Amino acid sequence: MKKISDDILYKVEKPARYIGGEINSFNKDKNKVDIRFAFCFPDVYEVGMSHLGMKILYYVLNKREDTFCERAFAPWPDMEKLMRENGVSMYALETKDPLKEFDFIAFTLQYEMSYTNILNMLDMSGIAIRASERSEEDPIVLCGGPCAYNPEPLYDIADLFSLGEGEEHLNDVLDLYKSMKKQGKSKDEFLREAAKIPGTYVPKFYNTDYNEDGTIKEFKPVSDEFPKKVTKRIIKNFNEVDYPTELIVPYTEIVHDRIMLETFRGCTRGCRFCQAGMIYRPVREKKTDKLVELADELIKKTGYEEISLTSLSICDYSDIKNLIFSLIEKYKDKKVGVSLPSIRIDSFAVDLVKEIQKVRKTGITFAPEAGTQRMRDVINKGVTEEDLIDSVSSIFKSGWSTVKLYFMIGLPYENMEDVQGIAELGEKVVDEYYKVPKEERQKGLKVTISTSIFVPKPFTPFQWTPQDNMESVKGKIQTLRKNIKRRQITYNWHESPVSYMEAIFARGDRKMCDVLIKAFEKGAKFDGWNEYFSFPIWKQALEECGVDGDFYAYRDRNYDEILPWDFIDVGVSKEFLIKENERAKKAEVTPDCRQGCKLCGINTNDGFKEGKCFEGALFS
Repeated sequence: MKKISDDILYKVEKPARYIGGEINSFNKDKNKVDIRFAFCFPDVYEVGMSHLGMKILYYVLNKREDTFCERAFAPWPDMEKLMRENGVSMYALETKDPLKEFDFIAFTLQYEMSYTNILNMLDMSGIAIRASERSEEDPIVLCGGPCAYNPEPLYDIADLFSLGEGEEHLNDVLDLYKSMKKQGKSKDEFLREAAKIPGTYVPKFYNTDYNEDGTIKEFKPVSDEFPKKVTKRIIKNFNEVDYPTELIVPYTEIVHDRIMLETFRGCTRGCRFCQAGMIYRPVREKKTDKLVELADELIKKTGYEEISLTSLSICDYSDIKNLIFSLIEKYKDKKVGVSLPSIRIDSFAVDLVKEIQKVRKTGITFAPEAGTQRMRDVINKGVTEEDLIDSVSSIFKSGWSTVKLYFMIGLPYENMEDVQGIAELGEKVVDEYYKVPKEERQKGLKVTISTSIFVPKPFTPFQWTPQDNMESVKGKIQTLRKNIKRRQITYNWHESPVSYMEAIFARGDRKMCDVLIKAFEKGAKFDGWNEYFSFPIWKQALEECGVDGDFYAYRDRNYDEILPWDFIDVGVSKEFLIKENERAKKAEVTPDCRQGCKLCGINTNDGFKEGKCFEGALFS
């Protein structure tokens, strides 16, 4: 296969996506390493390079002297067309070598609608899409990330899955591979041993039997040498875990073009719709002095002028005020700003915002998630309308005039009043702006309301509930559009066919693997992008494979049903999730874990037992 040439790059929309060589990227001698590892993001460069997990693992793996980790991203259709026409194989950015020459090709599974891009990248590499059809010479295909918590729709695509946090797990897998490679062992022999490493799932060593009604009858390993349960991996000493101090600085603009500073992992809030809040337990923090030290290194080595403090719920960081004040005080002369991602409205602190805006006024985003108090109690959001109104009043008085509000529609146990409540809440936010004296407020109020469609996810209390059907969702969107009348409010919404397919894959089993391959063969790719998603292709693929999408998306499951992901242990017990779903039906709130243990299982489960759920100043 040919290598990429300037002749091709001159003809594509954004050549900087495909050239590599950015500041802080690694450049090793490929002939002096034992393992070549391609970290593949199944979406375009700008999206992939904004993903923190990729930055961390790229850095961690390249710290190994025996490993060269390179990057690959899904080529945009203009680039793919030219690569196929010119016989250029899918390649890694650092060496421009074809992916077929690597030992490992690893894909991160961040969202279900990227799966066809995985197939396309394998196909463009000249590698068989099905694991069962690959040869001994082909690379080992590894998948990880949040969507790997239901790996079954990709069971015959990946050779193995990494479940949990990859910093330690991938090192264990690569240590084993290096040892077995030196001994001349086969790929199958390696996979057999890898399957015994905690956090590893190798689908070929497990079988699924079905009942006549299509539900799972039994899921079990092919022999006793493989574990019945696969336990996720977690980093126990989070303060000392490797973190990149030399983030790659792209030549082109990316989605999140700033320093991302990870403050802690996990969440104690217990929102019932949130998969991340369950699968990333327990909470583990980095200490403030460590974060300031990392920020200092990153500013020196990247030149960025904005630090984004990241976590699932940033204002829950136990030393948040001290952290923000420390960073702003230290870098005020350099005009380095601090930004916070989506903020919980109950923990919003005006003095923090005032401190942040001294350097640079960043946008304010709140996520009330639901329009009525009943619905916020159903999903266990734990915030009130008063919290939101107090927060927006504070920011309007502090000089902001642009606010974004995120909601979900199609939530379990939702009715039309809950949907109309979103419009009413938007009106109240506008009213709050006009309560601020004219001379004290900024001009040009802009309130953006965005709704996404709820997708039931594995390992949440709502994993048994059906998704709201497309007709119902369409009616709810139309109701909202009709009820949002103020010119200061902009309403953005997502399409429901995409969410329908997300739900099918999120809760699908092994039968969805054939559907995925069929859809790819019919031309499906970049399904997360509106201009490329084709619902007719997916409907045809489902029909031709004899699979009923409604069976996965719209069916209410019984608590005693075997779910496709039941063999994975995330530490949170099924009993806890059932109890939370029952409380949701009655709109009962479960308080934050920090107000007392709720017995979710994470601190009593043998795989995670530490005696405590969280670390940090607030909890010590």
